[in-house]
Parts: sequence; C-alpha cells; structure tokens
Amino acid sequence: MKSRAAKTPGTTVTDPALVKRAVKAAALGNAMEWFDFGVYSYIAVTLGKVFFPSGNPTAQLLSTFGAFAAAFLVRPLGGMVFGPLGDRVGRQKVLALTMIMMAAGTFAIGLIPSYATIGVGAPILLLVARLVQGFSTGGEYAGASTFIAEYAPDKRRGFLGSWLEFGTLAGYIGGAGLVTLMTALLSADDLTAWGWRIPFLIAGPMGIIGLYLRLRLEETPAFAAEVAKAETDRPKVPLREMITGQWRALLLCVGLVLVFNVTDYMLLSYMPSYLTGQLHYDETHGLLVVLGVMALMMIVQPFAGALTDRVGRRPVIATGCAGFLVLSVPALLLIREGSLPAVALGMGALGLLLVCFTAAMPSALPALFPTKVRYGSLSIGFNVSVSLFGGTTPLVVTALIGATGNMMMPAYYMMAAAVVGGFAVWRMAESAGRPLPGSAPSVAGREPSVAG
Repeated sequence: MKSRAAKTPGTTVTDPALVKRAVKAAALGNAMEWFDFGVYSYIAVTLGKVFFPSGNPTAQLLSTFGAFAAAFLVRPLGGMVFGPLGDRVGRQKVLALTMIMMAAGTFAIGLIPSYATIGVGAPILLLVARLVQGFSTGGEYAGASTFIAEYAPDKRRGFLGSWLEFGTLAGYIGGAGLVTLMTALLSADDLTAWGWRIPFLIAGPMGIIGLYLRLRLEETPAFAAEVAKAETDRPKVPLREMITGQWRALLLCVGLVLVFNVTDYMLLSYMPSYLTGQLHYDETHGLLVVLGVMALMMIVQPFAGALTDRVGRRPVIATGCAGFLVLSVPALLLIREGSLPAVALGMGALGLLLVCFTAAMPSALPALFPTKVRYGSLSIGFNVSVSLFGGTTPLVVTALIGATGNMMMPAYYMMAAAVVGGFAVWRMAESAGRPLPGSAPSVAGREPSVAG
C-alpha cells in the first residue's frame, strides 16, 4: 500500500490516525509472535521430558535450550533474506510474511509426537520447527522497529517505539500466564502428556489475527519517499553495501543489542528455569514472580519511552548498563536467598533496569542506519548479535553453572554484557528529536518542523 502521510517541502507531516494504527498493528503483531516464542522458554522443563530421553534432568534442560538456541543460529540467515527484501518490496509485505511463518512453526510444535512415541524423530522435528521460527524471526524485530520509527514524528519516536516492547512484554505475559495457569490446574503427568501442547496450538488462530492486522498496514512515509526517488519502482541496494558500507553502525548495533538481549533473555527466558532447576524453587511461584516483573515493566515502559524523547536515548541506555554492572550480583544474591519477597525484589530490580533498554532500543537502533538500507542493515546487525549472545544465553549460563558449580554465573554474564553495551553507547550519536538518517524531518499534524 502507498503511504497517505502528507508532504510539505522538506518535511513529512504524518496523520496521527495512521501513526496510531501503524504502532498498534506492529506492537500487536509483535505480541502475537513473542507469545509463541516465549512459551517455549516457560515450559522448557516439561519439553525436556517430552522430547528427550529420560535420565539426567540437567541434560534434558540443556538439550531443550540447545534446540532453543539453534533457532537463533539461523536468525542471521533470516535477517539477510527478509531485511534486504524489506528494503526492496516494502516493510509491510515482509512483516506479513514473517507473521505467517512464525505462527506455522509454532503451531507445528504442538502437533509433534513425543520421544516415547516416535523416538529420535521427535527432537528432530522439534528442531526443524524451531529453525522455521528462527528464520522468520530474523526479519521481525528489525522490521517492526523500522516500521514504527519511520512512521513516528521525530519528537515522539521514543514514546511510540516503546510500544513495540510493550507488545513483546504483553506476549510474554500471555505465554507465562497460560503456562502458569496450566501448571496450577494440571497434574505433572497431564502437563507432560498433553497439556504442554495447548499454548503452541493457540498459535494458529493468533497468527491469523496478526496477519490480518499487518495486511491492513500502509507503507511507511520514509520508504514511500525512497521509492519515489529511485529510478525504478523499488530501490535496490547490494547486500555488500548493507554490511561494508555501514560497518561502524553495525558494530554499534551489535554492542547495543548484545547488552539488550543478554539481559532480556537472562531475565525473561532463563530465570524461570533457574528458579526451578537450579534453586529448586516452586515452579508456580517462580513463574508468578516473573509474570509480576513483566507486568511492572509494562507499566513503566511507555513512561520510560517518553523519557528518552526528553533526555535522550544515550543517558537512558547508559543508566541501564551502569545498573547491571553494579546491581547484578546483589540482585542475584537476593534471588538466591529464596524467600518470595527477596526473589521478587531481586527480579524487580533487574526488570526495571531492563526497561532502560526495552524503552530506548526500538527508536535508537533504526536511527543508526539510512533509509535505503535500514531494514537490511538493522536485520543483519541485530540478528548476528542475538544469535551469538542473546539467544544462547540460557544454554551458555546453564553450561557454565554445570561446569563450574558457581551459581553466580548469571550475574557475571550480565555484568560482562553491560561493559560491552556501555562502550557502544559511549560511541553512538544521540538521535532523540532528530530526523532519521536519509529521511526528511517528520512532524505530527500541523506541528512546526524542527530539524535536529
């Protein structure tokens, strides 16, 4: 679809109704995708029993997280396919395609027979489904954040972008809430026999809803302007230019995404299994704590996004890096203390620090790249970093604890990520209130243009 944003000389004047629809559709679609993706983490212990041979519980958990991590290994491939495609045919079409593939991969997991039924074929089919999920997700976050960033007025990009991660948290809460409810209502035998399939089978109808939302989107004004400038209907940029021509921005992207995703997957994906598998915490209570932390993050998220528009992205991201460097060890010691108040306090502190990243990154990352390569370059940088560092976090930390016996490894891992992220934010330029690179200034309604 063509964008209906108005144009004035040197300025894009966006229709507030179109902006609202774009943000809602991107965020809701992201919530649908991350409901599917997040359920896998919250029910990891049960999946280990279903898909892998009985024996050592740690080995089962490692195998389950291995399949989880495998999906991240193909994310760069997905990014290299969907990202450049999004820069050629449009953001909206690619976002609809990733929605279809993600829902299909998740729905398929719910249909796979157990290891007890078909033997080694079960984990192989699980791996194939996870690879489909990972490939499609390679174009998801970069596309959704690019879509919102290119629609948002310059002065409100942080606030509007923060709703993307609001949708992610809503998806995680939906997945965690459903797993928690099933854990509370079903016996362990019923959960292992058939209950675990329910969240994955829900992906079918949810995918249809998400696809409908994304097909109703209009193309972004920035991409429409780029097409209008091109000699043909579609701007064509070699993949080489997306990498070598943007090497500095790509390195900054990798560093920022590293601290963002290591801490994100540590808290939201690994901690439920850490509480139950390593600390022998009650499974239902552990999931409820994580659910409460995510609800707290959702409440704070839009306010933190608006804060990045006022004080800048760099100060907010830097605060998160400093907080994880200083508070990771105290927070984990509180969690290890084991009482519900201590666990909630430690997890809550980490969750509020994580908001510094979830609120700022959706607007900071697209601003690293010019319009003609934004989707492609961001997809490559984002997914390389997530694949190497973020998605492997549960597997690496579980293995480190198993090898060293040191239960503080999660804290040390987050501290190392904070150092890398701190260096990246030190080197990045401030983007708050300024036009996206390669795009005209963007304002809402009849707000006067102020170029940064």
